[in-house]
Amino acid sequence: MKAVVISRAGGPEVLRVEELERPRIGDMDVLIEVRAAGVNRPDVFQRKGNYPAPPGVDPRIPGLEVAGIIVEKGPLVVDWNIGDRVCALIAGGGYASYVAAYQGQCLPIPDSLSFEEAAALPETVFTVWDNVFRRGKLQRGEHFLVHGGAGGIGSTAIQLGALFGAEVYTTVSSEEKALFCRSLGASKVINYKTQDFQDALSGLGVDVILDSIGGAYFEKNINLLNPDGRLVYINAMEGAKAEINLLKLMQKRIMLTGSTLRARDHRFKETLRNEIWTEVWPKIISGDFKPRLFRVFPYEEAAKAHQFMEDSNLLGKIVLSF
Repeated sequence: MKAVVISRAGGPEVLRVEELERPRIGDMDVLIEVRAAGVNRPDVFQRKGNYPAPPGVDPRIPGLEVAGIIVEKGPLVVDWNIGDRVCALIAGGGYASYVAAYQGQCLPIPDSLSFEEAAALPETVFTVWDNVFRRGKLQRGEHFLVHGGAGGIGSTAIQLGALFGAEVYTTVSSEEKALFCRSLGASKVINYKTQDFQDALSGLGVDVILDSIGGAYFEKNINLLNPDGRLVYINAMEGAKAEINLLKLMQKRIMLTGSTLRARDHRFKETLRNEIWTEVWPKIISGDFKPRLFRVFPYEEAAKAHQFMEDSNLLGKIVLSF
């Protein structure tokens, strides 16, 4: 099979296309002929040598989500048949023309979606469902702040937050991104380059914050949260260390949490998959939620896709086509 591999830690130029053996599948796995693969920031971190693959995953091949057609299945697979169109969350290996996936991490591709659109779903939807709705316990009528609303996670969080009845705020770096986020359902958008988001949201009250920035945002997040607010971290791009006023945390009864998804076991991911299939997939089938596909690159141009992502001019997801 063809695969995009990391030849060494470094910049986008270290990505190379090579011919490798097809992966072997386990008893409860399916083999997917990949038609499209999502590009995510963890792929960039892995390429730079800062995000090692879990045990059992080929560290050479990035990629955490794919869409394609099942061409082989293990003897214990009951959820799927050969020929099914599926998208899947995987722990690595997505930048390849074939990938093995556990049956409980696959979802059917709605007829209305292309392979490229479907490949933009698993990583973001699994991440948002787990962190915003399970950990953050976002409820209808609450106020929800998403930092970095124009990217893959952000655009998914805004749409789902609004669809489930929350008032959604977000931070962005340009007016173009602000317009995009408003089109997704954000009622208030703050350009953090021209306005302090704490000042802009002061007095409005926030119940749940989804943050991938960290650093100096931490104290401002705490200041903005309502009593019994929930602060959820999924990354710390501007710094993983912060000072905390424990008294303020106690007085407001704030819940501080966070997670990473890649290394979680199959059972956990299958539970997430089942909830997403029940709660989110009907909104995709109805057209109320639609993956926001910004640009598609041929897999041979994976280096260009990574450079494009690092330039941070995203309005949704980047996908590789196979």
